Amino acid sequence: MRLVIIPALFSLFLSSSSRAADPVFRAGAFAQDITPTTFPISVSGNMRDVQATVAHDRLHARCLVLDDGKTRLAFAVCDSCMIPREVFEEAKKKAAAATGIPAANMLFSATHTHSAPTAAGVFQSEPEHEYPKFLAGKIAEGIIAANKRLAPAKIGWGAADEPNQLFNRRWVMKPGSILQDPFGSTTDKVKMNPGYQNPGLDLQAGPVDPQVSVLSVITSEGKHLALLANYSLHYVGGYPALSADYFGAFCERVAVLLEAGPEFVGIMSNGTSGDVNNVNFSGKAPGKREPGEQIRLVADSVAKAALAAVKNIKYQSHVTLAAAEKDLQLGVRLPSPADITRAKEILGKANKVVLETMPEIYARETVLLAKFPKTVPVKIQALRIGNLGICAIPCEVFTEIGLELKKKSRLKPTFTIELANGYNGYLPTPQQHQWGGYETWRARSSYLEVEASSKITATLLDLLERTASAP
Repeated sequence: MRLVIIPALFSLFLSSSSRAADPVFRAGAFAQDITPTTFPISVSGNMRDVQATVAHDRLHARCLVLDDGKTRLAFAVCDSCMIPREVFEEAKKKAAAATGIPAANMLFSATHTHSAPTAAGVFQSEPEHEYPKFLAGKIAEGIIAANKRLAPAKIGWGAADEPNQLFNRRWVMKPGSILQDPFGSTTDKVKMNPGYQNPGLDLQAGPVDPQVSVLSVITSEGKHLALLANYSLHYVGGYPALSADYFGAFCERVAVLLEAGPEFVGIMSNGTSGDVNNVNFSGKAPGKREPGEQIRLVADSVAKAALAAVKNIKYQSHVTLAAAEKDLQLGVRLPSPADITRAKEILGKANKVVLETMPEIYARETVLLAKFPKTVPVKIQALRIGNLGICAIPCEVFTEIGLELKKKSRLKPTFTIELANGYNGYLPTPQQHQWGGYETWRARSSYLEVEASSKITATLLDLLERTASAP
């Protein structure tokens, strides 16, 4: 009798001890205000600088921290057009010191609203001296606050399609339909934003990705805590002031649809939208719209798709987390001595502070780009949450690259967050480079080597494999 009872009691003890030692999955979220406090301020996203004097709506760094008991990951999606690597790394340094989360486990990105203060110098917009420093501090504060809110949680992910808001903005044009590029060449075969029902339109130069991917976190009691969404739409626009664009409007709308409480944090990250916008150039021009009307329409339709995805999620009480990153040295398409001489001649003839023509604007970019090194480090990152893969690329990524990563990734599903951990301009494929067009024109907005997308894709697939193999 004793021989039977003692092993049974010992087995019960081991089982109880094992349960007590099971790690608890936790999550915390916080929306940190990053709206500037001083006006007027430079706004990026245009060929000429724009000065904002007021904010239509608040800008945020929307932060999420996940903890599997051994590993923590941190996300910060910021209402900004693009943010340089130096700003993100300063924010990571401060956040890591305060939370203990390794900087390599942090994925910080910009949404690409064209109505935010300039953080990275492109075309004629240059960052105000104090705003990048202010921005780095605020992003760190958001991660610190989210980390303090860590509490037991459940997690799940899913996706639903919303194809109606996406149009590839690059069109292959009929012969003779394209004028000179800013460098005096007539070799382009593709034109960006060619105008409504342009008679020179032939066919769209690339695909769109209709998938709205969501990572949903709920409390142990089942209340919505945070939702990180991903959609491949460049931006919408429409407010003549600082604005989070549809990215912010989505966060507000999805909170309403989920009937979430005041602690809920909605987050919309940008997918691979370097060649995609919300304009159907094959159709008729829309009628006059009120400021922000299109932002609200897009936000509502994408939020409804996110809601449909959430309804099919089966939440898990615990998943494991992993992260991997690599600094990839990529070549820079530097201007030749002849290019620099031509650019200086154009600027000398212009002799003005605010440049007006495209050749003048690109001449300035040529002179500035000539100061770049021959190669630059490009931070490539992959995260794993359970069997979900997330890629991070510091560029405006063409959609076909994101679709390839989704198809080839060992982790299912996988999605990509662009403009993450830095800013290295547009990322076209080698074929798109051959076709030309705005996104390939050499400038601080597009300077990586022609084979950059191939090298980045191969690196990401390797990093995804490493995270998939992690314990």
